[in-house]
Amino acid sequence: MFTIREARPEDASALVDVWLRSVRATHTFLTEDDVQFFLPLVRESLSSEQLELWVLSSDANTLIGFMGLSGNSLEAMFLDPEHLRAGHGRRLVGHARGLKGALTVDVNEQNPAAVRFYEACGFVVVGRSALDSTGRPFPLLHMRQID
Repeated sequence: MFTIREARPEDASALVDVWLRSVRATHTFLTEDDVQFFLPLVRESLSSEQLELWVLSSDANTLIGFMGLSGNSLEAMFLDPEHLRAGHGRRLVGHARGLKGALTVDVNEQNPAAVRFYEACGFVVVGRSALDSTGRPFPLLHMRQID
């Protein structure tokens, strides 16, 4: 059994830990220097009130994933690598859709597994940016969920 709940301040270090392990397992196009560049930005983002954060936890109250929403935009979704391909991402997307309606998401083009995941969840590509939000050369696909 898994529970989706709003994040609490005491979840902060676990959120960062999940992000680190998830990115290292799934974002193979990033170097360790890239990960270290993004780490303080992620810490700041996860501790600010800019994102509506939701966590997925197990019965043992172990945090296994999270998502961050801004309006109907899915700004972040990361799962513990041990829990990938088990339906948890779909569970989080379904929860977000129930809260916000049709969603949008930006996905790293260099992460084809993530692109396929969002396509399987009903998203289509509606645009592309050559650079990420920090101006780095990590192309983003802009996707929108269709009804």
